[in-house]
Amino acid sequence: MANSLEQLKASGTVVVSDSGDFASIGKYKPQDATTNPSLILAATKKPEYAAVLDAAIAKAKAEGGDIQTQVDAALDHLLVQFGKRILEIIPGKVSTEVDAAFSFDTQKSVEKALHLIKAGVSKDRVLIKIASTWEGIKAAEILQRDHGVNCNLTLMFSIVQAIAAAEAGAYLISPFVGRILDWYKAHTGKSYSKEDDPGVASVKNIFNYYKKFGYKTIVMGASFRNTGEITELAGCDYLTISPALLEELLNSTEPVTKKLDASAAATLDIQKRSYINDEPSFRFDLNEDQMATEKLREGISKFAADAVVLKEIIRAKLEQA
Repeated sequence: MANSLEQLKASGTVVVSDSGDFASIGKYKPQDATTNPSLILAATKKPEYAAVLDAAIAKAKAEGGDIQTQVDAALDHLLVQFGKRILEIIPGKVSTEVDAAFSFDTQKSVEKALHLIKAGVSKDRVLIKIASTWEGIKAAEILQRDHGVNCNLTLMFSIVQAIAAAEAGAYLISPFVGRILDWYKAHTGKSYSKEDDPGVASVKNIFNYYKKFGYKTIVMGASFRNTGEITELAGCDYLTISPALLEELLNSTEPVTKKLDASAAATLDIQKRSYINDEPSFRFDLNEDQMATEKLREGISKFAADAVVLKEIIRAKLEQA
């Protein structure tokens, strides 16, 4: 019998590796890979990645400028080099994240994305990853429409964000699962089975909405806490999975059956909503979802903080060089 990972792929789901670790990415033969500042920070602490960090720093130093200019340039080179190395392993695309500090600045998000593309990541093999704020969604709209740059809207916790992202023409969205479960467990004191997991339910609702109304934006479930959350979303367009959970699926022969189906979604009774050019309604409806508002704020802060730590590591190495 095929292992659970192969069964998941057979359900029609594209498996994506959620990692900055080159070795683990190759083992599970994913189509695509995603990274973020937290994953890259973790990877750079391993001795085997020292050369990648050192090369980025050397390149920034050679380009000159003051210390802050060199730090920023080195971080960009590091993101690009990680992306390039990952693309040597996978056949598809890699997601590279714009600094979360720009999550509320459309123009800076666009500028940083174009800078990363110019720095050497091919447009046809990269997704620019941006937080699903109003400003981030508008940045993705500009990048997709005016520059042909495909985007991955991340830190997504609500149907409100998902609707706005689809209307903006985003290539792909990353609705989170595990972080939603974390919030509900903390606020209710309850434990949840995979069948009633609120994070799983959120992704199912988004998937069904997109398929009901014919949106082409890819739904990629993310942020999993266990394999049950993953198998409950079998049939979702894409799922991005950590190496630890990929390993569990690889070593399991538990049956995986398709749970999400586009043709079935088309028959559902779902009300259509819109946020086109309606920032006030978007902000109000998102604000009314306490979980989504809190987890979006927390996620942005965590990614931004990890980017700061990366910059501090780079600065220290530049000052020693």
